[in-house]
Amino acid sequence: MNITDNLKKDISNAPEWFQDAIVSKSEVKVLEAELGNVSYKCWGKGTNDKTIVLIHGTGASKNWWDPIAPFISDEYRVIAPDLPGMGDSDHRDEYSYEVFGESILSILEQENITNNVFLVGHSLGGHIAGFVATEKPSKISGIIMIDTPVRPPDYEYDKHVGSGPLRLIKYYPDKKTILGRFRLMPKQECENDWYLRYVAEYSVKQTEEGWRWKFDDSLFYKLGRPKGYEYIFKCPSLFIAGGKSLLMGSKILEYMQSTFKENMEFVSIDNAAHHVPIDAPKEVIKIIKETISKWL
Repeated sequence: MNITDNLKKDISNAPEWFQDAIVSKSEVKVLEAELGNVSYKCWGKGTNDKTIVLIHGTGASKNWWDPIAPFISDEYRVIAPDLPGMGDSDHRDEYSYEVFGESILSILEQENITNNVFLVGHSLGGHIAGFVATEKPSKISGIIMIDTPVRPPDYEYDKHVGSGPLRLIKYYPDKKTILGRFRLMPKQECENDWYLRYVAEYSVKQTEEGWRWKFDDSLFYKLGRPKGYEYIFKCPSLFIAGGKSLLMGSKILEYMQSTFKENMEFVSIDNAAHHVPIDAPKEVIKIIKETISKWL
């Protein structure tokens, strides 16, 4: 793709369904918190009796769900937060699964949502979904984890392929230059360049020093990732794997299938790598809707 600083021009080749989705009606709100405000987006006019929360991965934002959420909001209230330190949410001195989980629960409280809450999380977002479902089982009715590797207690972390640390912030002279530097992590091929260009648009901001990425580049190092944390799912759960994902080795998948066999189903989207929602958005929409409708 020949990238310019004009989003509309750059994604003119995107399919009609995508074009319609990104201009669909939504509302951006803010959760005011002492340690830092949290931005989130809402779709759907329905009541709060059925809600889906879409949780993005490391370094991403609520806008990664813009092409997907409208196709779910015809039946559900849909909320997509910017986790603290990412997107338009404030940066913080500390990050943890507790911090991220609390932001999700506080948004639900602010929106007066108390029942039929379903969490859908990609990568890091899947870990947060699993953490909240484990710690607050009475508040969550089901979770979907998308290419979220839950590693066995004896996993050799020094040998694993990770998504990589967030790149250190540097400043670029103009918007076109920084957009040209946008990359998925871990690196992968992606045919849907219009989707990539769209999420790149909402990954940058202009400051006095120049253009920079929105995320807090210290987040990766500050985040306490609980190695060996035991997820316990008392609600229905589904795992969606990317068939070409570099993060889902056979040992990890076998461990998850054995550990969560009682109440977790597993499906794979063969043509998708780690960034499943970008690689196969229509398939993800279909699976989310069909799965949650069965759980209700």
